[in-house]
Amino acid sequence: MLKEFKEFAMRGNVVDMAVGIIIGAAFGTIVKSLVADVIMPPIGLLLGNVDFSNLFIVLKQGTVAGPFATLADANAAGAVTLNYGMFINTIISFLIVAFAIFMLIRSMNKLKRKEEAPPPEPTTKECPFCFSTVPIKAVRCPNCTSDLKTA
Repeated sequence: MLKEFKEFAMRGNVVDMAVGIIIGAAFGTIVKSLVADVIMPPIGLLLGNVDFSNLFIVLKQGTVAGPFATLADANAAGAVTLNYGMFINTIISFLIVAFAIFMLIRSMNKLKRKEEAPPPEPTTKECPFCFSTVPIKAVRCPNCTSDLKTA
């Protein structure tokens, strides 16, 4: 059983998939940082110093009554919150990842189209009289002896 598992784990597809998952997780971390640290602060600044990660609605007060200045304060007090600001950040992260994947697939498709060779020139043709296959340069059909130049 261990040998079978080793054979399965060492297949090319499994190793490729594992590498893809690891790189995808790292890419997700980079995108999360891009959204939280680079994109959202200027947007928040343009919208009047709004910190999207601290946009929330208190659904139920915790041990200490609100209002709470930050989401961390609400969580520390045990309040139940609806974190719509974090949801906005997550949507923007998703859109960036989806766009990056779209661009990657688009470039891979362009490369694939360039690699595809044009179809080879035909080397045979069909005799119009007996419908047998003959070489493209033939001037007479070897099966029915018809003149192919006149056809």
